[in-house]
Amino acid sequence: MTTVMVKTGAERYNLEAAAVWIGPDLLVYIWGGEAPHIGAVAMAQPRPSLADPSVTSSTASVFTYLGHKEDLLAKQTAEALSAALQAKVVVTAGIHWDGLDQAGIETVAANSKALLGLLLERLAK
Repeated sequence: MTTVMVKTGAERYNLEAAAVWIGPDLLVYIWGGEAPHIGAVAMAQPRPSLADPSVTSSTASVFTYLGHKEDLLAKQTAEALSAALQAKVVVTAGIHWDGLDQAGIETVAANSKALLGLLLERLAK
């Protein structure tokens, strides 16, 4: 199995991810900050879009540990990868910075989108 690794950059709010194909399924883990961990897990599978059945969408289930806020990151990443790659996807996410302010939150959100783009670029090949 080959692991694909991506990183958003070297700034303070950098995010990293690793992905590995397990047969036809994809396992992704995302981490960053001062205390990487597992805060949330999302499982997604592709399905026809409800608005247009000719378009592939996805649906996800998410489990989040008490007090963690990575659920949206895990869900959005799992759904986007699942729809684009037409595969079952599991994403774990655990990021943490002490004293994260609003500007930091916005940077992490932007880096989350950038990380997804990097994953799609590398995995779609």
